[in-house]
Amino acid sequence: MFLENTVNHNEQFGWIEVICGSMFSGKTEELIRRLKRAQFAKQKVEIFKPAIDVRYNVEKVVSHDANEIRSTPVPSSANIRLLASDVDVVGIDEAQFFDEEIVAVCNDLANRGVRVIVAGLDMDFKGNPFGPMPALMATAEYVTKVHAVCTRTGNLAHYSYRTAASDELVLLGETQEYEPLSRSAYFKAMMAEKLKKAEEKNGK
Repeated sequence: MFLENTVNHNEQFGWIEVICGSMFSGKTEELIRRLKRAQFAKQKVEIFKPAIDVRYNVEKVVSHDANEIRSTPVPSSANIRLLASDVDVVGIDEAQFFDEEIVAVCNDLANRGVRVIVAGLDMDFKGNPFGPMPALMATAEYVTKVHAVCTRTGNLAHYSYRTAASDELVLLGETQEYEPLSRSAYFKAMMAEKLKKAEEKNGK
């Protein structure tokens, strides 16, 4: 739960909200919902996303269910600091793809009185903390963890299992490349993958 109104109005500091979870968990959808509410309240909003994310639209943040909002693609987090001037709310999507400076950028904006809303994957396809997300979650006032539904068990999923044959850390993709899995389904899938690789190695 996060609060949108402060009690002490003499304190002009902003805050950081992080929305995290696996692929297909509704992170971007929740980010867009909060940003559109701020726009409806006539607050000045700026939205940023990494320039490498061109899956749906070059200049818009788009969720898997085709909900969208205008955004500014930037090559690095330093650009956000330069472009986010005279704003009330800053939204940042796919934060895991940004460099480590994104943490300082978000804190600087919050210290200037800006409400910063960040969405991103908390873990990579190997199940490890992803990029700057752990530090963002640690410094944020509010963290919302959303979940997908496991395609194999129907339980809550918080792992992004990569079905595509690639070991690259950054691989933009959709349902053809990833599937959301629960802990047990992810563990079984990873064990099966290791067994398959071992058999292929021994077969050679």
